[in-house]
Amino acid sequence: MIAHYRTLQQLGSAEIIIKKSRFIGFATPVTTEEEAIQFIERIKKEHWNATHNCSAYMIGERDEIQKQSDDGEPSGTAGKPILEVIKNKGLKNVAIVVTRYFGGIMLGAGGLIRAYTDGAVVGIEAAGVIAQVLHREVSLTIDYTWLGKVENELRNREMRMGETQFTDRVIVTIYPLSEEADRFRDWLIDLTQGQGEIHMGEEQYMVHHEFT
Repeated sequence: MIAHYRTLQQLGSAEIIIKKSRFIGFATPVTTEEEAIQFIERIKKEHWNATHNCSAYMIGERDEIQKQSDDGEPSGTAGKPILEVIKNKGLKNVAIVVTRYFGGIMLGAGGLIRAYTDGAVVGIEAAGVIAQVLHREVSLTIDYTWLGKVENELRNREMRMGETQFTDRVIVTIYPLSEEADRFRDWLIDLTQGQGEIHMGEEQYMVHHEFT
């Protein structure tokens, strides 16, 4: 699993007008090719009367799945520019549809490429870019006497915290970055003078918000 990647926060859409043609960019996060195909088909169904519903998606840790469709526009003027926007913004696991309602003025190949590029960009901006960052769950079991010190130190380090359970002892759940988890465990051992019980849990992606 890679340490982090950029993707979209949610489904977003935005519209631009270029020489009387309406271009609506729809962008969404996806995890599988099936999801991407379903998303594209849904937009096509909703905008069945549009002139074109051009699309692209890129999925996989190493961008293994890359597909594009010009949907009737001249070859290379729609799907490829949309895919290039995904690549240029460094996004993974994303599907985009740019819907066009023709306004009566021909744009030419260069104009189409710019229009579909811009349509993809506004869709991405509407969806919002986030980073998915790999963390590891770490559970620390301590006596109550340690709780104040541990919580204070974790706050100072601005650690991501999970649920704290109070039984006969206290179980604190923390989510350090996966690549720092072993060093973090050693730090906890030092902090609690070896009196804490530490359990290393599963790796999982957690959202870090950022701007396009």
